[in-house]
Amino acid sequence: MTFFPPAPARRRQAHSAFVLLLVAAVITLWAEAALAHAVTLGDQGYIQEITGVKIIPFLYLGAKHMVTGYDHILFLLGVVFFLYGMKQIAAYVSLFAIGHSTTMLAGVWFEFGINSYIIDAIIGFSVIYKALDNLGAYQKWFGVQPNTRIATLIFGFLHGFGLASKIIDYDISADGLLANLIAFNVGVEIGQLLALAAILVMMTRWRATPSFARQAYGANVLMMIAGFTLMGFQIAGYVVA
Repeated sequence: MTFFPPAPARRRQAHSAFVLLLVAAVITLWAEAALAHAVTLGDQGYIQEITGVKIIPFLYLGAKHMVTGYDHILFLLGVVFFLYGMKQIAAYVSLFAIGHSTTMLAGVWFEFGINSYIIDAIIGFSVIYKALDNLGAYQKWFGVQPNTRIATLIFGFLHGFGLASKIIDYDISADGLLANLIAFNVGVEIGQLLALAAILVMMTRWRATPSFARQAYGANVLMMIAGFTLMGFQIAGYVVA
Protein backbone atom coordinates (compact mmCIF):
# COMPACT_ATOMS: atom_id res chain seq x y z
CA MET A 1 0.00 0.00 0.00
CA THR A 2 1.75 3.14 -1.20
CA PHE A 3 0.11 6.48 -1.84
CA PHE A 4 0.28 10.24 -2.24
CA PRO A 5 -2.97 11.67 -0.78
CA PRO A 6 -4.62 14.70 -2.38
CA ALA A 7 -3.35 18.16 -1.44
CA PRO A 8 -6.15 19.02 1.06
CA ALA A 9 -5.56 15.78 2.93
CA ARG A 10 -1.80 16.43 2.99
CA ARG A 11 -2.39 19.90 4.47
CA ARG A 12 -4.60 18.48 7.22
CA GLN A 13 -2.04 15.80 8.00
CA ALA A 14 0.79 18.32 7.99
CA HIS A 15 -1.08 20.47 10.53
CA SER A 16 -1.80 17.54 12.85
CA ALA A 17 1.78 16.25 12.51
CA PHE A 18 3.49 19.55 13.37
CA VAL A 19 3.99 18.73 17.05
CA LEU A 20 5.12 15.22 16.15
CA LEU A 21 7.74 16.67 13.82
CA LEU A 22 9.15 18.80 16.63
CA VAL A 23 9.20 15.83 19.00
CA ALA A 24 10.88 13.64 16.39
CA ALA A 25 13.53 16.29 15.75
CA VAL A 26 14.30 16.67 19.46
CA ILE A 27 14.47 12.90 19.97
CA THR A 28 16.78 12.49 16.98
CA LEU A 29 19.07 15.29 18.17
CA TRP A 30 19.22 13.82 21.66
CA ALA A 31 19.83 10.33 20.34
CA GLU A 32 22.70 11.45 18.14
CA ALA A 33 24.38 13.19 21.03
CA ALA A 34 23.73 10.50 23.65
CA LEU A 35 24.15 7.36 21.56
CA ALA A 36 26.85 8.29 19.07
CA HIS A 37 27.54 5.18 17.02
CA ALA A 38 25.32 3.25 19.49
CA VAL A 39 28.34 2.23 21.62
CA THR A 40 28.95 3.83 25.01
CA LEU A 41 32.44 4.81 26.11
CA GLY A 42 32.36 2.03 28.68
CA ASP A 43 31.51 -0.59 26.06
CA GLN A 44 34.17 0.80 23.73
CA GLY A 45 36.83 0.55 26.42
CA TYR A 46 35.74 -2.98 27.28
CA ILE A 47 35.92 -4.08 23.62
CA GLN A 48 39.43 -2.69 23.31
CA GLU A 49 40.74 -4.29 26.50
CA ILE A 50 39.47 -7.88 26.43
CA THR A 51 41.24 -10.78 24.73
CA GLY A 52 40.23 -14.35 23.99
CA VAL A 53 36.82 -15.81 23.25
CA LYS A 54 34.09 -13.88 25.09
CA ILE A 55 30.80 -15.21 23.71
CA ILE A 56 28.30 -13.80 26.22
CA PRO A 57 29.71 -10.25 26.34
CA PHE A 58 29.78 -10.00 22.54
CA LEU A 59 26.26 -11.42 22.30
CA TYR A 60 25.14 -8.68 24.68
CA LEU A 61 27.05 -5.96 22.85
CA GLY A 62 25.61 -7.03 19.48
CA ALA A 63 22.04 -7.07 20.81
CA LYS A 64 22.55 -3.72 22.55
CA HIS A 65 23.97 -2.18 19.39
CA MET A 66 20.92 -3.14 17.34
CA VAL A 67 18.31 -2.23 19.97
CA THR A 68 19.88 1.21 20.50
CA GLY A 69 20.75 1.65 16.81
CA TYR A 70 17.95 4.03 15.91
CA ASP A 71 19.10 4.29 12.28
CA HIS A 72 18.86 0.51 11.81
CA ILE A 73 15.49 0.39 13.57
CA LEU A 74 14.08 3.23 11.46
CA PHE A 75 15.03 1.38 8.29
CA LEU A 76 13.54 -1.85 9.66
CA LEU A 77 10.32 0.01 10.47
CA GLY A 78 10.20 1.33 6.91
CA VAL A 79 10.74 -2.14 5.49
CA VAL A 80 7.83 -3.74 7.38
CA PHE A 81 5.54 -0.70 7.39
CA PHE A 82 3.18 -2.02 4.70
CA LEU A 83 3.96 -5.74 5.04
CA TYR A 84 1.13 -7.74 6.56
CA GLY A 85 1.91 -11.43 5.99
CA MET A 86 4.47 -13.12 8.23
CA LYS A 87 6.06 -14.86 5.23
CA GLN A 88 6.62 -11.51 3.55
CA ILE A 89 8.01 -9.99 6.73
CA ALA A 90 10.32 -12.97 7.28
CA ALA A 91 11.58 -12.79 3.68
CA TYR A 92 12.45 -9.09 3.85
CA VAL A 93 13.97 -9.25 7.32
CA SER A 94 16.04 -12.27 6.26
CA LEU A 95 17.38 -10.37 3.24
CA PHE A 96 18.34 -7.47 5.50
CA ALA A 97 19.99 -9.86 7.98
CA ILE A 98 21.92 -11.71 5.25
CA GLY A 99 23.14 -8.39 3.88
CA HIS A 100 24.40 -6.83 7.09
CA SER A 101 25.79 -10.12 8.46
CA THR A 102 27.85 -10.70 5.31
CA THR A 103 29.51 -7.32 5.13
CA MET A 104 29.94 -6.98 8.89
CA LEU A 105 31.80 -10.29 9.21
CA ALA A 106 33.77 -9.92 5.97
CA GLY A 107 34.56 -6.25 6.61
CA VAL A 108 36.06 -6.87 10.05
CA TRP A 109 37.83 -10.09 9.09
CA PHE A 110 39.50 -8.51 6.05
CA GLU A 111 39.81 -5.13 7.77
CA PHE A 112 37.84 -3.36 5.08
CA GLY A 113 35.88 -0.45 6.47
CA ILE A 114 34.28 2.75 5.24
CA ASN A 115 34.66 6.09 6.99
CA SER A 116 32.08 6.01 9.81
CA TYR A 117 30.62 9.40 8.92
CA ILE A 118 30.18 8.47 5.26
CA ILE A 119 28.63 5.05 5.88
CA ASP A 120 26.33 6.44 8.58
CA ALA A 121 25.20 9.15 6.16
CA ILE A 122 24.41 6.41 3.63
CA ILE A 123 22.47 4.54 6.32
CA GLY A 124 20.51 7.74 6.98
CA PHE A 125 19.83 7.89 3.24
CA SER A 126 18.48 4.33 3.38
CA VAL A 127 15.78 5.56 5.77
CA ILE A 128 14.88 8.36 3.34
CA TYR A 129 14.83 5.92 0.42
CA LYS A 130 12.47 3.53 2.19
CA ALA A 131 10.13 6.29 3.37
CA LEU A 132 9.85 7.60 -0.21
CA ASP A 133 9.28 4.06 -1.42
CA ASN A 134 6.44 3.65 1.09
CA LEU A 135 4.92 6.90 -0.17
CA GLY A 136 4.94 5.65 -3.76
CA ALA A 137 7.28 8.46 -4.81
CA TYR A 138 9.30 6.51 -7.37
CA GLN A 139 6.21 5.32 -9.21
CA LYS A 140 4.77 8.83 -9.19
CA TRP A 141 7.96 10.66 -10.18
CA PHE A 142 9.61 8.19 -12.55
CA GLY A 143 6.86 5.72 -13.43
CA VAL A 144 9.06 2.88 -12.15
CA GLN A 145 8.87 0.83 -8.97
CA PRO A 146 12.35 -0.35 -7.84
CA ASN A 147 12.64 -3.97 -6.72
CA THR A 148 12.10 -3.66 -2.98
CA ARG A 149 13.72 -7.00 -2.17
CA ILE A 150 16.94 -6.13 -4.00
CA ALA A 151 16.95 -2.68 -2.38
CA THR A 152 16.54 -4.26 1.07
CA LEU A 153 19.47 -6.61 0.43
CA ILE A 154 21.70 -3.81 -0.90
CA PHE A 155 20.95 -1.56 2.06
CA GLY A 156 21.55 -4.57 4.31
CA PHE A 157 25.08 -4.78 2.86
CA LEU A 158 25.58 -1.07 3.55
CA HIS A 159 24.26 -1.31 7.11
CA GLY A 160 26.73 -4.17 7.63
CA PHE A 161 29.61 -1.99 6.50
CA GLY A 162 28.45 0.51 9.12
CA LEU A 163 28.78 -2.17 11.80
CA ALA A 164 32.15 -3.33 10.43
CA SER A 165 33.57 0.20 10.34
CA LYS A 166 32.72 0.77 13.98
CA ILE A 167 34.21 -2.54 15.12
CA ILE A 168 37.41 -1.90 13.13
CA ASP A 169 37.71 1.51 14.78
CA TYR A 170 37.74 -0.21 18.20
CA ASP A 171 40.74 -2.35 17.19
CA ILE A 172 39.58 -5.45 19.07
CA SER A 173 42.03 -8.23 19.84
CA ALA A 174 42.81 -10.82 17.14
CA ASP A 175 42.73 -13.47 19.89
CA GLY A 176 39.30 -15.08 19.59
CA LEU A 177 38.29 -12.63 16.87
CA LEU A 178 36.20 -14.98 14.71
CA ALA A 179 34.23 -16.45 17.61
CA ASN A 180 33.65 -13.00 19.06
CA LEU A 181 32.53 -11.61 15.70
CA ILE A 182 30.06 -14.46 15.24
CA ALA A 183 28.75 -13.92 18.78
CA PHE A 184 28.39 -10.19 18.09
CA ASN A 185 26.51 -10.92 14.87
CA VAL A 186 24.19 -13.39 16.61
CA GLY A 187 23.58 -10.70 19.22
CA VAL A 188 22.73 -8.23 16.46
CA GLU A 189 20.17 -10.69 15.08
CA ILE A 190 18.68 -11.21 18.55
CA GLY A 191 18.43 -7.44 18.96
CA GLN A 192 16.85 -7.16 15.52
CA LEU A 193 14.22 -9.78 16.42
CA LEU A 194 13.44 -7.97 19.67
CA ALA A 195 13.09 -4.66 17.84
CA LEU A 196 10.99 -6.30 15.12
CA ALA A 197 8.68 -7.87 17.70
CA ALA A 198 8.08 -4.47 19.32
CA ILE A 199 7.49 -2.87 15.91
CA LEU A 200 5.00 -5.54 14.85
CA VAL A 201 3.04 -5.25 18.12
CA MET A 202 2.84 -1.49 17.62
CA MET A 203 1.95 -1.78 13.93
CA THR A 204 -0.74 -4.42 14.53
CA ARG A 205 -2.51 -2.19 17.05
CA TRP A 206 -2.09 0.90 14.91
CA ARG A 207 -3.38 -0.76 11.74
CA ALA A 208 -6.54 -1.77 13.59
CA THR A 209 -7.46 1.90 14.13
CA PRO A 210 -9.60 3.80 11.59
CA SER A 211 -6.99 6.58 11.42
CA PHE A 212 -4.11 4.39 10.18
CA ALA A 213 -4.59 5.17 6.48
CA ARG A 214 -4.50 8.92 7.21
CA GLN A 215 -1.63 8.80 9.67
CA ALA A 216 0.56 6.47 7.58
CA TYR A 217 1.46 9.30 5.21
CA GLY A 218 2.52 11.59 8.06
CA ALA A 219 4.49 8.79 9.72
CA ASN A 220 6.54 8.17 6.60
CA VAL A 221 7.15 11.90 6.21
CA LEU A 222 8.44 11.90 9.79
CA MET A 223 10.64 8.94 8.96
CA MET A 224 12.03 10.77 5.95
CA ILE A 225 12.77 13.87 8.05
CA ALA A 226 14.57 11.70 10.61
CA GLY A 227 16.65 10.22 7.78
CA PHE A 228 17.59 13.69 6.52
CA THR A 229 18.50 14.69 10.08
CA LEU A 230 20.74 11.66 10.52
CA MET A 231 22.38 12.35 7.15
CA GLY A 232 22.92 15.98 8.09
CA PHE A 233 24.63 15.09 11.37
CA GLN A 234 27.00 12.66 9.68
CA ILE A 235 27.86 14.97 6.78
CA ALA A 236 28.50 17.83 9.22
CA GLY A 237 30.64 15.53 11.36
CA TYR A 238 32.65 14.49 8.31
CA VAL A 239 33.25 18.09 7.28
CA VAL A 240 34.28 19.13 10.78
CA ALA A 241 36.48 16.08 11.29
